[in-house]
Amino acid sequence: MLKALKLEPEKCTGCLQCEMACSYENTGAFNPAKSRIKVFTFHEEGQFAPYTCTQCDEAWCMHACPVEAIVVDMATGAKNVLEDVCVGCKVCTIACPFGTVNYEADSGKVIKCDLCGGDPWCAKACPTGAITYTDSDAAGLERMRAWAQQAPVASARTNTPNEKPINVYLSGQGGV
Repeated sequence: MLKALKLEPEKCTGCLQCEMACSYENTGAFNPAKSRIKVFTFHEEGQFAPYTCTQCDEAWCMHACPVEAIVVDMATGAKNVLEDVCVGCKVCTIACPFGTVNYEADSGKVIKCDLCGGDPWCAKACPTGAITYTDSDAAGLERMRAWAQQAPVASARTNTPNEKPINVYLSGQGGV
């Protein structure tokens, strides 16, 4: 059975240990700017939400890549960027609806979560259990799919020019 990262924002304290561990594992330096996981801060609410690539079944980043530099790791299910194939065109960054594929200016390539080859450092470093690596069923993928199927069609709503998109985070509590 495939595993996935389970993100529970209600448990996040904003310590950024996940970002530090990720950057160290992937670059050898503690540099959150190069992390493949980010913690979004809701300043007014005093809350935090970790987010990273969800390893979509229908990975738009992978399908959009003109040079096929994003491939599926059959062991983990992660959609990995082949650095030696990536040309840095950034089409995948535009295609990702979650904004979790990022261009890295230093290398001229894109980076995204690769689940650390099946041993994600962000989950190991999280002191509160806000990030865990668990069976994909327990990670809430089915709950998110059920929620998405119930959501109204996006085209049924018109946005005003100054309206900002609303991000919805599903917590591990309750059900859909």
